[in-house]
Amino acid sequence: MRSIAKGKEPNSLSTHRVSTHSDYCNYSDKDVLREALVRDQQGLCCYCMSRIEAVGEAMKIEHWQCQENYSFRQLDYSNMLGACRGGEGQPETKQHCDTRKGQRDLKFNPADPGHRIDQRISYHRDGTITSSDDEFRVQLEDVLNLNLDLLRNRRKGVIDALADWLREYHRRHHRRPDNSILQRKRAQWVPSSGSLQAYAGVAVWWLDQRLARSET
Repeated sequence: MRSIAKGKEPNSLSTHRVSTHSDYCNYSDKDVLREALVRDQQGLCCYCMSRIEAVGEAMKIEHWQCQENYSFRQLDYSNMLGACRGGEGQPETKQHCDTRKGQRDLKFNPADPGHRIDQRISYHRDGTITSSDDEFRVQLEDVLNLNLDLLRNRRKGVIDALADWLREYHRRHHRRPDNSILQRKRAQWVPSSGSLQAYAGVAVWWLDQRLARSET
């Protein structure tokens, strides 16, 4: 999971929201909505950070606060996120993200700047996602199932590749990479525009940890 900077909502959503008898079900421009969400999230699922595309078969429009319990937020763009299909159709133990979450609440929203998601999330060497907030840590595991083996192993792959890069740099140059090298590596994972690589948030977290150590 990583922080999401929400951009401008689709004009069709703004118009629909103020029309008579409007709700999410009778909003007809969901293709444009998907495109806006994927744009804001630079092509990654709001929760697991796998790749998503702006078509119904490849993503879901997630309401952070569900429509059933928070109907007044069903057309609130700040409450909408783009999620992967999350093991849809599989047993519950293999489901994740919005598919697993259903109508349950989460303590923090990755698209709310005040929730400071990037400061609350961390990872173990084996790819396990965790949080300094105990309640949210439980939700990451039980509500979103983000430590499902499939996802944990993919995150571990990112960490392993970065650790291999660090070892190879040290072998070739007989020193650790300085801050400028680490910053350039980080920039490869967070381009200012366009799509991000899957699980980019894991790479950024790992590199930020190295940057913090080098500054102390």
